[in-house]
Amino acid sequence: GLSQYSSDPRTEWDLSAYSTRDQVLEAMRNLRYKGGNTFTGLALTHVLEKNLKPDAGARLGAEKLVILLTDGKSQDDANLAAQTLKNLGIDIFAIGVKNADEAELKQVASEPLELTVYNVLDFPLLSSLIGRLTRVLCTRIKEKSNKENAGSTVKDIPVNTGPQLSPTDLKISAVTSKSMHLTWSPPLRPPKKYRIVYYPSKGGTPKEVVLDGAVSSLRLSNLTSHTEYLVSVFPIYDTAVGDGLRGVTSTLPLSSPRSLRVSELSHNSMRLSWKAAQGATQYLVLCSAAPDGAED
Repeated sequence: GLSQYSSDPRTEWDLSAYSTRDQVLEAMRNLRYKGGNTFTGLALTHVLEKNLKPDAGARLGAEKLVILLTDGKSQDDANLAAQTLKNLGIDIFAIGVKNADEAELKQVASEPLELTVYNVLDFPLLSSLIGRLTRVLCTRIKEKSNKENAGSTVKDIPVNTGPQLSPTDLKISAVTSKSMHLTWSPPLRPPKKYRIVYYPSKGGTPKEVVLDGAVSSLRLSNLTSHTEYLVSVFPIYDTAVGDGLRGVTSTLPLSSPRSLRVSELSHNSMRLSWKAAQGATQYLVLCSAAPDGAED
């Protein structure tokens, strides 16, 4: 299975989509690169929430491996999401290219790091990793399978978290040109933390807030006026991620000055007056001569 991510993760194909090597290689050749931001934490949550479930082709008896390929430092908390996967027995291999943060790769990856962390200077050099990475992955699967057969416990990834682990009823209120207020109903089992991600629907830098699991409301501020925002609320547990809540709303436009009046006219001056615009800290006044008149 493969997912791409920037600010919004996108599943390219599920684990059950292809059954032969040639089909996978053909899908790779047709893949379109997704540019944008680097929200690695959100991407890892997406993989657990969407890609490692039975209805996406994940087999309960199979070992779970995630290979993270990134060329930049994460703009959100990748470590928290990675720890959730690792607590479930999912192995993470981290591969950095160009500007990837090696310290972050080591935080995200599973132990032992000398087998799970790789870093190359440019994309063509990824080919040099194929042989070693293939051997390491196959050996890792065999080792884990042998442990399982010897009787060690394996944690199942929750198939359907439902109300037990997932918040409900997201409400967005008190919307202004610069802010909005979020509230939601917590799940039956309170999470360790919430991750709230919000960004303009037409593009822009996503932002993230991490809250304690006992809190179920948040005021978002310093927003852009007259802009549609996508909002997601993810509950994070030690060994699971509940289904995310999602909402969309638009901030209000900035208020305008009203009732423009002109007075005290002379041969080279005039006085302007208007009713103030709420929240304005300055005004820009543009004066233009009539067509064919003097310069502005």
